[in-house]
Amino acid sequence: MYPNLYNFLKEAFHIEPWAFTQYINSFGFFVAISFVLAAMILSAELKRREKMGLLSPVEEDRLVGEPAKWTELLFNLAFGFVVGYKIIGAVTNPEQANPQEYIFSSKGSWAGGLLLGLLFSGIKYFEKRSQALAVPERRKIRIWPHERVGDITIMAAVAGFLGAKVFDNLENWDRFIQNPIGNLLSPSGLTFYGGLIVAAAAILYFARTKHIAWSHLTDSAAPALMFSYATGRIGCQVAGDGDWGIFNSAYGLDQAGKIVELPAGQFSQTLMQHPGFNQYLIAEYGSMEAIPHTYFKGLSALPNWFWAYNYPHNVNNIGDPIPGCAGAYCAQLNPLVFPTPLYEIIACLILFGILWSVRKKIKTPGRIFGLYLMMNGAERFLVEKIRVNSTYSIFGFHPTQAELISTALFLGGAFLWWKAGKDRGSRIGNPGS
Repeated sequence: MYPNLYNFLKEAFHIEPWAFTQYINSFGFFVAISFVLAAMILSAELKRREKMGLLSPVEEDRLVGEPAKWTELLFNLAFGFVVGYKIIGAVTNPEQANPQEYIFSSKGSWAGGLLLGLLFSGIKYFEKRSQALAVPERRKIRIWPHERVGDITIMAAVAGFLGAKVFDNLENWDRFIQNPIGNLLSPSGLTFYGGLIVAAAAILYFARTKHIAWSHLTDSAAPALMFSYATGRIGCQVAGDGDWGIFNSAYGLDQAGKIVELPAGQFSQTLMQHPGFNQYLIAEYGSMEAIPHTYFKGLSALPNWFWAYNYPHNVNNIGDPIPGCAGAYCAQLNPLVFPTPLYEIIACLILFGILWSVRKKIKTPGRIFGLYLMMNGAERFLVEKIRVNSTYSIFGFHPTQAELISTALFLGGAFLWWKAGKDRGSRIGNPGS
């Protein structure tokens, strides 16, 4: 596992990388890539629907030709200072530090902050100056839906992060009340469905204010959402951020650290061989008997790590020490767990392929998004059966938060599919669509 770029360069190329590379977080990198790729897919789909006459531009009054306002310059100065203070400070700092502690500390480069702040402010000033008119004037500007993808992406990122953080702390309330500030500021601990729900609400409200038909917007976003979820899960797998499954006692590590098959009935014995990890798990689950595990041997045609993985150097530093490893991120799991992020990557890429292939064949607006909701709900519900998550007690059942939400999404998607089909006059290609 590679929690950050520093670990990747060190492990892959056996070199001592620059200290600043430890601040490039693997999970954050793949999340950023997910947003970029989702924006590209969404923009392409919106353009296609615009060419078909399904989406129209909206005219807005804009004041053009005015010089930069002092508030714009001040914002760029402040933003540039914060970025420069931290980024340039990380580059010029020869000492290695805990990335999370550094980001939320007062450490940084004052010179770097002022330099980048003045640069950002200067760019905004000269950009506005080059477009200035002798007398600023109001003009009617036509803005197409695809031209708002940048705003939608930023809104989804901010609202999605807040929603993911809030839902994660609600799901892990006991952990949250022990350290509220630490859990709120921690870059780890995010719930996908929380991000999806809050981001969707924000975007739909934005679409309404900008007169964008929600059915065509959500249908265009469906493939993008499925693809970005798959690439985001790559970050979970690469960083080893704890989104793994329950223990699979059919496999273990031999003396050389290789994943091998084990006979049945050795789970307790394996735990006892690792007292440090054993104590952590008992504290987490209450007793050894309550630790979730199963014995499952997968197809021999696939490598053993596909069915059980030890997540060495995981970003949460959970497990037993790795022999011969020094520094941060020197833990690995033993017993081994199902690599559920890997399963979701594969499943969601397949589901993306299905959505992409049927997007031109399904003519009823709203049905593609309904199909996405059903696929997403079914996929997540099934993988939850072998994932580690907190459960609720409801009428004798013990579902996880994700199982409850995925069930609601599946039912909501089925209802949307049925409801959209009742409106025959809204089929794509028909007048008034």
